[in-house]
Amino acid sequence: MSRWHGHLTLNHRRDGERTLSHDRHSGPLRVLRSLYPEGPGVCHNVLVHPPAGLAGGDTLTLDLNVGPQAHALLTTPGATRFYRSLGETARQVVNARVDEGARLEWLPLETLCYPQALAENRLSFHLASGAEMLGWDVLALGRPASGQPFDAGHFTQHVELPGVWLERGTVNGSDTRFLNSPLGWAGHSVLGMAWFAAGTALTPERSEALLANARALAENSPLQATAGATAVHAQVLVLRVLGHRVEPVMDLLKGVWAAWRRQVWGLAAVPPRVWQT
Repeated sequence: MSRWHGHLTLNHRRDGERTLSHDRHSGPLRVLRSLYPEGPGVCHNVLVHPPAGLAGGDTLTLDLNVGPQAHALLTTPGATRFYRSLGETARQVVNARVDEGARLEWLPLETLCYPQALAENRLSFHLASGAEMLGWDVLALGRPASGQPFDAGHFTQHVELPGVWLERGTVNGSDTRFLNSPLGWAGHSVLGMAWFAAGTALTPERSEALLANARALAENSPLQATAGATAVHAQVLVLRVLGHRVEPVMDLLKGVWAAWRRQVWGLAAVPPRVWQT
């Protein structure tokens, strides 16, 4: 059986007023192009995987570096799909380093985990002193619109700022108690998470202002009963939300991203054009 093994190395550096990117790839993972919809200081990259999904044994690896004072925004043109596996685990691995004074926005569209998939999504972000990032991750289980619940297989999610913050858990399709329990997914099929992280501790005033903004947006969302924002560490703020569909979860995360972007960097939200296509 053929397997996809894609690897992309992506580097960003500051050159005067401009953030430049340079990439090398092997296999089916690459940068579509670099875009500058908000001026030369912020480089938007669209990451594409032409096969459109991962099956058992496939691996995609991204090694990312954002150099001092550079600002990179990364997204995808569509959902990442993990398909049914016959026995091997499919993996997506992101290793990112954000240097002093640099900014990273990690904003991929949703991940879809099909029934009987065996999958792992591993994200690791190393933030230097003075570095900051905004990120999100959205996981949707099964294909409920097609009457195919996630009732078999497993998905492991790993999000880490080494030495600072670690979120790791495995969802098993056969674990109906966890998927239906109010202490677990409570019958929902979509889990979203957005975070703001810094290489040094946030002041209490800054942290509380960001949390208040996120909580206000969540309270005005139809998902208010299943959303909450917390300071999980002095350097990390996290919003978590459960939903039955991707769209309202993503709408809330986009709203929080836009609000936090204005608060922390004084930048208006400029949604990547690919989100509109």
